[in-house]
Amino acid sequence: MPPATVETLPDLLCDGLDLVFIGINPSVFSATQGHYFARSTNRFWPCLSRSVLSAPVRRALGVERLEPRHDRVLPAHGIGFTDVVKRPTPKASELGRNEFVAGAKVLLAKLEECQPRVACFQGVMGYRPFAAVVGSTEARLALGGQTLMLGRTRVFVVPSPSAANAHFTPAQQTEWYDRLAAYAGM
Repeated sequence: MPPATVETLPDLLCDGLDLVFIGINPSVFSATQGHYFARSTNRFWPCLSRSVLSAPVRRALGVERLEPRHDRVLPAHGIGFTDVVKRPTPKASELGRNEFVAGAKVLLAKLEECQPRVACFQGVMGYRPFAAVVGSTEARLALGGQTLMLGRTRVFVVPSPSAANAHFTPAQQTEWYDRLAAYAGM
């Protein structure tokens, strides 16, 4: 009997967003929980909560720390979520090249439709296939603001918040969200 498929996370997108966080793909755990970056070891929510980027939202919600359960209310505060590839996997390394290419094309259409001010990729691994699909002329893909523009949407890349990304400490991850806040004017 084949294993049961896990439903993916819904896109949390709408018109007028200031910022869209773009993951590589949902983990099976996050998809099962029904929330973005739901695994307790993922550094997204703790680091975002320590950054200046989330201060207005935390004040508006009356919380000190944002948690996965808050993802559904953040679009009302200008912050959305989606992924390059929507298929949940235990590890992003299980995704194939063709899935990234197809997912990047679908993502481009979503971003063109909702036109957020900033699209923030959570890691170069997710940004690389997207940049290739849209024909980016960046000589070298790096973290930070990109020269690529999608209509009114500017692009920013932060390190992956996955606990598997040992190249960046939680403090450094938080600094990247602070840089994103400055870039986005938030």
